[in-house]
Amino acid sequence: MSREPRAPRQPRPRRQRGARESLLSVILGFESIVAFLAGLAVYGLRALPAGIEPWWGIVGGAVLAVVMIILSGFTRYRWGVIAGFALQVLIALGAFLVPALLIAAAVFGALYVYGTIKGGALDERNATLAAEAEKNGD
Repeated sequence: MSREPRAPRQPRPRRQRGARESLLSVILGFESIVAFLAGLAVYGLRALPAGIEPWWGIVGGAVLAVVMIILSGFTRYRWGVIAGFALQVLIALGAFLVPALLIAAAVFGALYVYGTIKGGALDERNATLAAEAEKNGD
């Protein structure tokens, strides 16, 4: 029983990512680090209301960071972009516990809005250029 060697598998071609998807993924990835550190700050400052164990701050920050990392893979969908905006609001609400989070929320919120608008504009421009090149036979 001799087996014939299998032909090597051809790698699947990579899906083209748009500028908006790339920008929003990077922003959410970096913001996940800030979310985890914010959870550590909530724990260290014991900023949670009385009756809630302080370690819930770490758990909340870690869960938020993981959700951001997972969501960064879904920014190609409209619902993924909207969910990203919801996470920006959630970070801003964290300012009720640690007021310094308002600065992080403002910076990353502005970056997220910029990535959404400018990335979408770049994607439209690239699509137009590709359509013109196709029409001209290039």
